[in-house]
Amino acid sequence: MSIELLTFLFFGALLLFLVMGLPLAFVLGGVSLVFIYFTWGPAAFYMVAAQTWGAMEKFTLVAIPLFILMAMILERSGVANDLYEMMYVWFGGLRGGLAIGTVVLCAIFAAMCGISGAAVVSMGTIALPSMLKRGYSKDIALGCINSGGGWGILIPPSIIMILYSLISGESVGRLFAGGVIPGLMLMVLVSLYIGIRCYFQPEQGPALPKEERGDWGRKLRSLKAVFLPMVIVFMVLGSIIGGVTTPTEAAAMGVLGAIISGLVYRTLTWGIVKEASVRTLKLTGMIMWILIGAYSFTAAYHGMGAPELVTDLMAYIPGGKWGTIIFMQVLIFLLAMVLDPLGIMMLTVPVFLPVVTSLGFDPLWFGILFVINMEIGYMTPPFGFNLFYLKGIVPKEISMGDIYHSVLPFVVVETTGLALIMIFPQIALWLPNLFF
Repeated sequence: MSIELLTFLFFGALLLFLVMGLPLAFVLGGVSLVFIYFTWGPAAFYMVAAQTWGAMEKFTLVAIPLFILMAMILERSGVANDLYEMMYVWFGGLRGGLAIGTVVLCAIFAAMCGISGAAVVSMGTIALPSMLKRGYSKDIALGCINSGGGWGILIPPSIIMILYSLISGESVGRLFAGGVIPGLMLMVLVSLYIGIRCYFQPEQGPALPKEERGDWGRKLRSLKAVFLPMVIVFMVLGSIIGGVTTPTEAAAMGVLGAIISGLVYRTLTWGIVKEASVRTLKLTGMIMWILIGAYSFTAAYHGMGAPELVTDLMAYIPGGKWGTIIFMQVLIFLLAMVLDPLGIMMLTVPVFLPVVTSLGFDPLWFGILFVINMEIGYMTPPFGFNLFYLKGIVPKEISMGDIYHSVLPFVVVETTGLALIMIFPQIALWLPNLFF
């Protein structure tokens, strides 16, 4: 049987079972094992077991449950409330200031957590009611939370980057460093969009009345809210970039920082620790099963002759090597609208990465592009995770259509940022090359 027909049957079976609603991990693993059996015979199962065992032995994987636990504790620690008070008094006097401040808070949360849900839920609970109460349009209020909430997988620490490093062999520390400037750039671009739009359309985000802005004493007192988050960021990122700890050890430092925050705010109870631990166990278990399925997929598809097929197909894409990269980004963007980001990574990265390397591109640069595409996927209809996180906490009068409509201009802004990093690779590569 030809590789073309095998590929059609293989991906057709994957899409069929995914559309039927079966869990991604078991679809990846189950379909792959069936094709491995009929391609190589039962002896090939030992290869899958060996690859999976080798993956599970990687020390870097320990960072995943630690970063998830850190995010779960921080989400309930009370840090967000004080941060919002600080943002309220400093940014409230500007048109669109509350939305810009919310975007900044999302970036701070991203630098503490490593996942996107924590910022969306926290800002949706605290910042959204405040913005709507003060006359902000639903488009601006919802869009800024959806956009900023996805940066948890781009601004380090990032669980998606850890998984990318396992597949690509790229250094986690270099990936973390590579995400810093692109993350800050997206924050600036989104803030500029909000500020410019609200300047010309004041009704979209009116400035707070003078009596609500607070005096300089209140502003200076509010700055203490930034201290603990900055300590956590320094404990995690500073220790990695400074060469003091590995990413896994830095994750443990982050958990310590989250526990200290909970103690300082007197919100840390055994109930919260138990809840955070159970949620961490569930999420980590899901990720591990998807990883096992992904290694089965990689073994099956590579065994069929996938690298040669993909290389041959890429030769027919117009535009040379840049046409190939753009095609990959468009395909990933389309997949991100309907599939889980982790699943997209497991399906595409093992196939795309050898082609990217053969074309002379830096796999770290491609990894940053990939993560940004996944981050945009978190906020893109119809199945972006952030859309559903937000729908679960917004007032009843806000429909899913309102949420869908609000993200469209923010998707354009972030896609512009993606294009800038494609045109100027040093945005992603300068910091890793400087520190590593």
